[in-house]
Amino acid sequence: MQGLVEAFINGFLGTAHWTWKSILFQVPWYTNYFWGLIVISLLVWGLEVLFPWRKEQSIFRKDFWLDGFYMFFNFFIFTIIISGIYKVLELLFNDLGINAKSLAMIDFSNWPVWSQLLVFFVILDFVQWFTHVLLHKFPFLWKFHQVHHSVKEMGFAAHLRYHWMENILYKPLKTLGVMLLGGFEPEQAYIVHFVAIGIGHLNHANVKLTYGPLKYIFNNPVMHLYHHSYTLPNGKFGVNFGISLSLWDYLFATHHVPEDSGTIKLGFPGDEHVPKNFMNQLLHGFQKLKK
Repeated sequence: MQGLVEAFINGFLGTAHWTWKSILFQVPWYTNYFWGLIVISLLVWGLEVLFPWRKEQSIFRKDFWLDGFYMFFNFFIFTIIISGIYKVLELLFNDLGINAKSLAMIDFSNWPVWSQLLVFFVILDFVQWFTHVLLHKFPFLWKFHQVHHSVKEMGFAAHLRYHWMENILYKPLKTLGVMLLGGFEPEQAYIVHFVAIGIGHLNHANVKLTYGPLKYIFNNPVMHLYHHSYTLPNGKFGVNFGISLSLWDYLFATHHVPEDSGTIKLGFPGDEHVPKNFMNQLLHGFQKLKK
């Protein structure tokens, strides 16, 4: 028991200490996700200001500051809170003989760096795509995902506006993806993480990008806007689930981009029941599901 308590404390304090060092520029720049998030956010916001897709939308759009707070809450504050629990779980799984190597399906640690990064990127993105489908398909999970879909005006910060329970679901499945790779994360994995943040921000931004023929590979703002459409095609529980890659949606026929005006209504039927403030949104999903 004492070992579990120590693991919890070490995990919590270790993550908090690393975050504080990041704020003070005391970590290598390529692992400084605090300032990296800020720089990427400012760059994408600049694109929104200079090249707005929906020109009538304010620079400080509806819920701009709420979504901005969500970025730091989900990326740092909640990560610090939950890190101790994950450390305890890691210790318990190790005691059961389950570790980063036990589920390995492929060892790519000796591959060229570019191929390591590519495999790492593709597998993690597929895991996130699959998780995203689950969030829409099952009512219990959809209740939490409603917070993200309650966004009524799209902007870069909406990328990280999501219920804290999504962290509980995404993190283990992403960890499983890494375990399938032999528990190996490329030394240059920071490139993948920063690219994913950038693509995610752009997908939610008020800019019109489709990437030409590459739209069949990479997710984009036009495609993702329809993921947030208030009205879905008949019989669909969702469309365009891609995170960084649109490839999965085209492969599994979950794509839907009928036009590109950017003027569609966002949200979902019943979104008026989602609380408007952060504290109440933290509890959303635990009440009885409202139709």
